Amino acid sequence: MYNTIRIAFTITIAFCTLIACNEKKVFSKADFVIANGQMPDIVKDKNDHLHLVYGVGDSIMYTSSSNKGISFSSPSLVDVLPGLFSFATRGTQVSATDHGVIITACTSKGNIYSYYKDDGKWKQGARVNDVDTVAKEGLMALSADGENAFAIWLDLRGNKKNKIYGAKSNDGGKSWSENQMIYTSPDTTVCECCKPSVIMKGNHVYVTFRNWLNGNRDLYLIQSSDGGGSFGQAQKLGTGSWKLNGCPMDGGGLAINQNGEVQTVWRRKNTIFAAIPGEPEKEIGEGRDCALEIVDNKNIYTWTEKGEVVLMNHNGEKKVLGKGSQPVLKGLDKDHVICVWGNEKQIHASIVEL
Repeated sequence: MYNTIRIAFTITIAFCTLIACNEKKVFSKADFVIANGQMPDIVKDKNDHLHLVYGVGDSIMYTSSSNKGISFSSPSLVDVLPGLFSFATRGTQVSATDHGVIITACTSKGNIYSYYKDDGKWKQGARVNDVDTVAKEGLMALSADGENAFAIWLDLRGNKKNKIYGAKSNDGGKSWSENQMIYTSPDTTVCECCKPSVIMKGNHVYVTFRNWLNGNRDLYLIQSSDGGGSFGQAQKLGTGSWKLNGCPMDGGGLAINQNGEVQTVWRRKNTIFAAIPGEPEKEIGEGRDCALEIVDNKNIYTWTEKGEVVLMNHNGEKKVLGKGSQPVLKGLDKDHVICVWGNEKQIHASIVEL
């Protein structure tokens, strides 16, 4: 009798282990296509649902996942916006507040529009830029925390030189605050073709951008502790500089860990660096189009290397995910991340176990 019970117990344990292994294996999902389109952006809301936006011609498209990226809903149209930017880091942005999901999109005329959902339908909110046609580069970023969202972009108002401007929304993208000048370069302009980054945490707003000072195209960080009402002094990231008579079209990535510490990743020449403000940069790879996500308080990096999207985990282990460029990352749980990117006008993704 004892032996029978022991054998049955052993079989049960083995069966449960097999199921667990199979579930673990299924959750790692290699390069798959979500939809036709380009320049994706992705966010996770407070219910752990994923929201993904991208462009198809002049159409802003949206899809979502309620099962950690295993499958996505049929793509739906948000709006047709003539002259929509959806190439070369110029794409629709998405974030999630307590009010719901916000989308921002920029046109070639230089106007940024916002969208929100009401009764299951997408509606256009107020225009983000309060001076007409000043965002002609179409380079912008969006972040949210709690009830508030903050948008930043390259802005030409005044002297027709690119500066960093921003605006805040506290009603889910229906309206936006008076625009705030965040940074103006004393050397005529910031880098004209590099996408800035923004993270909002409570009343803190963190912005990184590529500057242009004395011919150097270096990354800078600037912060606000009053919800974006005012910003401090811009701080250069890393100790080296990149003197370049041209634009690298590569803005880098930004994240805040659980300790409230700023983490950044960016490119100089052909090298990818990770950097903490005030400390020397650390070389982590070769390539471009880098992004950063923090999962279980560990830094996860992605970038494009020789036409392929690669991911590097917190142990420095690198994995090739597929062909393409412009990858973005979103943590799914403490053990998994989803990477989304574009390749030949298709939106690709991989779910990676860390």
